[in-house]
Parts: sequence; C-alpha cells; structure tokens
Amino acid sequence: MYDHAVVRARSSGAGVAYELVSELQGRMVAAQEAIGGDRFLRTEWVRDDGRHGGGNRRGVAGTATFDRASVNVSQVHYDDEPEKRLGSATALSTIIHPRHPRAPSVHVHVSWTEMRDGSGYWRVMADLNPAIPDPADTALFVQALRAAAPGVSDDAAAQGDRYFHIPALARHRGVAHFYLEQYATGDVEADRALARAVGEAAIDAHAAIVSGALRRSAAPSDDERAAQLAYHTLYLFQVLTLDRGTTSGLLVHDQNDVGILGSLPSRIDRDLLASWRGRVPAPVDQLVDRLVAALPTGEVTDDAKRELAAVVRTFYRANPAALELQARGDIVPPTVQNHR
Repeated sequence: MYDHAVVRARSSGAGVAYELVSELQGRMVAAQEAIGGDRFLRTEWVRDDGRHGGGNRRGVAGTATFDRASVNVSQVHYDDEPEKRLGSATALSTIIHPRHPRAPSVHVHVSWTEMRDGSGYWRVMADLNPAIPDPADTALFVQALRAAAPGVSDDAAAQGDRYFHIPALARHRGVAHFYLEQYATGDVEADRALARAVGEAAIDAHAAIVSGALRRSAAPSDDERAAQLAYHTLYLFQVLTLDRGTTSGLLVHDQNDVGILGSLPSRIDRDLLASWRGRVPAPVDQLVDRLVAALPTGEVTDDAKRELAAVVRTFYRANPAALELQARGDIVPPTVQNHR
C-alpha cells in the first residue's frame, strides 16, 4: 500500500538525472519569479499511487506578467516490473507564456530515458516562441544555445526546424529551435553536462529577453493582442496535432493530463482553429473538429485540458496510423509505450 508516497527509481543514473532536472526547475522558477514577482505554486501528482513514481509542477497563471507558466518535473519507473524494457524516464518539461504580446514564450525539455540494461539517452529541446518576432531577441537566444553546445548546435537547430515545422500552415511554431533526440555519445558525464548547459542557457537567455521586452514595451495595442491570440491558437494546434512527446504522454496514462497539457495557453481563437481543418490530411481533420468542440468558448481551463486529453487519446487509439503524420527530426522519437 503506497498511500501516495512517491517511490523513486533505484538506478543511480536516474537519481542523478532527477537531481539535474530538479535543479533546472528551480533555476527556471527563480528566473521567472524575479521578472514579475509572481510566486509559482507547486502541485504534486503520482503514478499508480506513487508505486511507479510521479512528479510535480510549479506554475502560475492569469497575472499581470504571465498568461500561463508551467514548470514540470517527473520520474516514472518500472523497478517492480522486470519484464518491461524501460527502466525509468526522468524529465523537465516547461513552457512560459508571458502576458505581454512582445514578450516571447519559451519551451524547454530535458529528459533522461534509461533502459532495463542500464543504457540510456537524453532528449534535449529548447525553442523560442514569440507572437511578434524580434530579430535581436532571436539572435540572443540562438547565440546562447550555440555557446552552450557548440559541437552539436548546427545539427540540433536543423533537427529542431524539422520537428517544429507545421506542414498544414507552411510555417514553424517558433523562430529558434534546438532539438537532440536519443543523444548518447558514450561519454556519460559529457552528455549530462551538455543537457545541463543547454537547459541553463535557454532558461537564462529567455529570462533576459522577457525582462528586456517588458522594459521597452508600452501597453499592448489591440493588434498586438490579436497577434498573440492567433499565435496561441497556432501553439495549441501544433501541440495537439503534431507533438509526439505530448501524444505519447497522453497515451501512456491519464494520471497527469492537466500537467501534460500545462504548455497550453489560456485562450485561443476557436474560429481560427476550425479554419485549419481543411488544411490537414485525413483523418486528422476529424481530430481538429473534436478539439474545436472541446473548446466551446476558446478558454483553455483545467476542465478543458482534461477534455482535450481525452479527445487526443481516443483519436489516436482509434487511428494509430495517424501517429506517422506527427512531427519528427532525424530520429523518430520512441514513446514510453514503444519501450514497454
């Protein structure tokens, strides 16, 4: 009987990875709290009553500084189920959506997947997502990531550009993308150091960009707010129709739907979302219809997130071949389900 006490993975590699992502979570929260003074609240969740791990998210929403911000850390494992190939999966996944349209959103993901035999790999992502792009901000973000990982930055940028492309709209989700999938060179310490360096660089660069944008920006105009609403709609569209990581998390279990969809902004343009159904291939047009129906007012509340999660889960279980239409870089990201 576990009474919601979280049992952590026994592997020392998973333990070190959990320390790393927890430190990155603290760094992100501290950087963002310093911008507007908003305190990020902590919410816990457990997997199978804690027997297979769990996590926490620290977030804030609806303040003068933030539309929505969610900084999630998780660790799931199967130490008590030796027949499974997957040993553990440890991750930081965070999205910051500032309130002001000229302050860009950011997404950072750093995760360690460890197999039963002790082998493992990193997944490292960082992307800048402005509603209104600023070339100087883009250059600052790109420079920070290049400095953090000079040996792989060109390849990571190219993979990110492929992964975050939205074919139906003939554009990318953001303006700067870093993506390494199944990253493992054989040098465990160096790989871990790279994952940490990219996470820290993205966190610090984004905080500096937002601080600067807020200092030099006047109150948003109606046109700027409209641009942000359209961008938030695009963001939700990409996450729910193309993002393999999100889909994988929703298919594996339903015990953290609100956390998994913590990246979604608070409100979208329902009519704009509906207008894109004719641009996606079948049967994804059916998914778009169901997403629109799940957002009758365009407000993305926690209840709406649960409904959206159920929609995505039901759709891909009924249409598994549609997973092949989702985003990919050089390597198709395996899901936790694939590893089982």
